[in-house]
Amino acid sequence: MQTYESSFIGGRWEASPSAARIPVHSASTEDVIGSVPAGSADDVSRAVAAARRAFEAGWAFTPPPERAEWLRKLADGLEKRKQEIASTISQEVGMPISMSLPIQAGSPVVVLRSFADLAESWPFEKTIGHSLILREPVGVVGAITPWNYPLHQIVAKVAPALAAGCTVVLKPANETPLTALALVALAEKAGVPKGVFNILT
Repeated sequence: MQTYESSFIGGRWEASPSAARIPVHSASTEDVIGSVPAGSADDVSRAVAAARRAFEAGWAFTPPPERAEWLRKLADGLEKRKQEIASTISQEVGMPISMSLPIQAGSPVVVLRSFADLAESWPFEKTIGHSLILREPVGVVGAITPWNYPLHQIVAKVAPALAAGCTVVLKPANETPLTALALVALAEKAGVPKGVFNILT
């Protein structure tokens, strides 16, 4: 049983003002395999404010190669825990572990590394004639992801946002939140700056 009591906001695990819970069921047995907080509108406001502070305090101005390094650290952490994450996804989604390991847990590692490479190679600044073209991050990204490829769909939104210099507030599907919370724990362990990546269930 995986039970989480808090959301991850501003670099800290914070309890929600709401006592409501979301049970997580096994796709194959329908047994309860976990439980997460049912976030409130107040949680959303606090997470967006934390992401905005992190954006303005420096993530937007972090050099792209440094942002790429964080993405690679996250990919390395995922790769080390691939078996455990694939097992969780198999329980949440119902996919056999033989498929979950390469598809559900393996593909996100590749995606993270590809966006790390893009962060280093993308022309964020380009001169055309007498003009300088700057591609700048826009701010806070709100990401809402589906249940069927939980980790891949999260990484497909979070990796490009972080690579571009945006900060993120993620709301994963209610059916598959355990995988998302495992990812944010890895981001915390990798030392991603506070407020850059926030998650609410």
